Amino acid sequence: MNRILVVEDDPDIALGLQDDLTLEGYLVEVARDGETACRQAREQPFDLMILDVMLPGKDGFEVCRELRRAGLGTPIIVLTAKTEESDKVLGLELGADDYLTKPFSPKELRARVKAVLRRASGETPKVYRFGDLEVDFNRFELRRAGKPIEATPLEIKLLAAFIRHRGHVLTRDQLLDEAWGRDISVTDRVVDHHIANLRKKIEPEPGQPRYLVSLRGVGYRFDG
Repeated sequence: MNRILVVEDDPDIALGLQDDLTLEGYLVEVARDGETACRQAREQPFDLMILDVMLPGKDGFEVCRELRRAGLGTPIIVLTAKTEESDKVLGLELGADDYLTKPFSPKELRARVKAVLRRASGETPKVYRFGDLEVDFNRFELRRAGKPIEATPLEIKLLAAFIRHRGHVLTRDQLLDEAWGRDISVTDRVVDHHIANLRKKIEPEPGQPRYLVSLRGVGYRFDG
């Protein structure tokens, strides 16, 4: 039975989410502020966090940033009343796995929860090794010879997508769906920029990539 932490300061919304998800068969706990959420997420194992952005004290973006920096890989769905595209991109780049703008329907949230849990328990191994590198998806950490390498949450998500589809070509649109989500508008240039940064961290010779191979006019393939 999956355990979900709902982080929401509005008591009515929090109760509604808790009741709805409990009826779906999940074990649900509620935190009303960012500090409490960070503490609970570190002290207890959760399969998913549903995180409101507009929280008292420490907001949802800060919570997401802090947990990812601490190496916590728990999947996160961000909830917010904000509609600006930049806010969505920021949440995803900080390590959120999906994004819902209020108001949303319970049916839509249930579908997103199932999709994120399915991806989290899918073909991505908890730790994947290639060359002298390893990616720890539980800790959101990239390591070389056992020593951590600085990598952004989005770069880890891109690696997860490549590893799930290793040996197969992924188009830029597919990478956008896997790492940013379907509702986010990001240019191909942004995808290429993140791939270039990732190559600098994992390739012995970034100019002659061995793992992240480009196929001109098609996309990228991971050969790790």
